[in-house]
Amino acid sequence: MISLSTHVLDTGAGEPARGVEVKLYRGDDVVSQQQTDTDGRALLGEGLEPGIYRVAFQPPSRFFRRVELEVELEEGHYHVPLLVSPYSCASYRGS
Repeated sequence: MISLSTHVLDTGAGEPARGVEVKLYRGDDVVSQQQTDTDGRALLGEGLEPGIYRVAFQPPSRFFRRVELEVELEEGHYHVPLLVSPYSCASYRGS
């Protein structure tokens, strides 16, 4: 079984980014569309098939209007956080 979650942190404000729209794509198809909760977290999918997916964020940044990451998922749980400020962003494979 494959699952994917995310956590968006507004490092400029020093707090979770609430209400960020996050879409999960497989090819051109939207698999999931979520908004981060009050803790900046969202579950993007459970029971996903192995393959290549794109995670697209619309972060609270005056500069970064959209941040998109392409990931390859196999078995297990994946957590892909986004750290964003007005002028920088970063991601990593979390646990």
